[in-house]
Amino acid sequence: MNRSVIIATIIAVGVTGWIASGQFGDTSNSEAVAKVASETDSEIAPALRAKKTGPTEVQVHTYVARERTQEVIIRGRTETLRSVDIRAETPGRVTETRVDIGQRVKKGDILVKFAVKDRLAQLAEAEALVRQRQIEYKASKALNKKGFSAKTTLASYKALLDSAHAQAKSVRIRLDDLIIRAPFDGIIEERAAEIGDFLKDGNVIITIVDEDPFLVTGQISELYVNKLQVGNEGTAKLITGEEVTGKIRFIGKTADAATRTFRVELLVSNTDGKLRSGVTAETTFKTEKVQAHFISPAFLTLDDEGTLGVRSVNDQDIVQFHPIKVISDSNEGAWVTGLPSESRLIVVGQEFVRAGDTVIPRTVTAGVQ
Repeated sequence: MNRSVIIATIIAVGVTGWIASGQFGDTSNSEAVAKVASETDSEIAPALRAKKTGPTEVQVHTYVARERTQEVIIRGRTETLRSVDIRAETPGRVTETRVDIGQRVKKGDILVKFAVKDRLAQLAEAEALVRQRQIEYKASKALNKKGFSAKTTLASYKALLDSAHAQAKSVRIRLDDLIIRAPFDGIIEERAAEIGDFLKDGNVIITIVDEDPFLVTGQISELYVNKLQVGNEGTAKLITGEEVTGKIRFIGKTADAATRTFRVELLVSNTDGKLRSGVTAETTFKTEKVQAHFISPAFLTLDDEGTLGVRSVNDQDIVQFHPIKVISDSNEGAWVTGLPSESRLIVVGQEFVRAGDTVIPRTVTAGVQ
C-alpha cells in the first residue's frame, strides 16, 4: 500500500476518535449550564411578573358654576352706511368746483357748477309764453261769463296755460341741474370733474361718503343666526386698535350659497370720523345666559372615542368623564358648559386614569385657575 495513503488513513481515524470523545464523553458541563439557566429563570420570573398596585393618587380642585352670557363672534369689516356717486343729469361744461377731496360738506352745499349758456334765454321765453297764455285764458274766461264764448274754448285756453307753466318749470329744473349740491352731510371721497371738463348725462362728478354712522358687517353661521335679533348690542374690535359698540340693524334672510352664512350689519357711531371703510373687525354679540365653569385649558382631555371633556371625582372617589362645550376662551382660561354645578375636577393626573377608576384625591387650593 502506498505510504501516503496509510498516513492519511491514520490521521482520519485519529480525528474521528477525538470528535467522538467530545460528543459522547463527560456530560457534566452540559448539566452545569442547564442548572445555571434554571436558577436564573427562577430569579427573573418574579421581576417580569406584573406587580399589583393600589388606587392612583390625583390632585383635585372644586369648581362652582357661574352665570355667563354666551357670546357669538364673527369676523368681517367696516363699511360706509352710504357712499354715493353723484352723476351729471344734463350735459354741460364745468365752470366752477367748490370742493376738494377730503373736504366735509353739509346737505345742500354747492359742489360743482355747469355753464348756463342759453338756458336763461330759454327760461325767459318760457315765462313770456306763460304770460301770453294767462292773458288769453283771462279773456276767454270773461267772454264765457258774458255768453260770447263756449266752455270748450275756455277749456282749450286753460290747457294752453297749463302747458306753458309746465314748459317754464322744465326749463327751471334743467337750470337747477347745472348746480350740483350735496345730497347729505358727508366727506368728499373723489372728484372726477375739473373746470373746463365737458360731462355727458350719467358721467360721475363727485363721490360723497356718509361718515356717521358707520357699519361693521360680517357673515354668521347658520348654526348661530337664530341666536341674534335686530336691536341686539355688539362690540367690534378693529385691527387698527379701535373698539366700537353698536346695535344690529340687519340680519340677512337668505344664506350665501357657497358658505351657508348670513350677512349681519352692526350700526355704530362715528362722530369723531376716525373709522374707515374696509378695515378688518372682530365683532362679539352677547346672547343667552348659561351656567358655565371657568377652567384652565390644561384640564381638557379626550376619552377613548375622541370626545373633548374633563375628568372629575365623585363622592365615592370614582373617576367620571364629562363631555363639555367651550363657549369662549382667552389666554387666562376657557368657559365651558356640560359640568354639574359643583364639580371636583382632576387638575393633575387626569391622563393616567379612566372613567370608573377608584383614585386617591388630594385637594389643592392654589396654583389652579
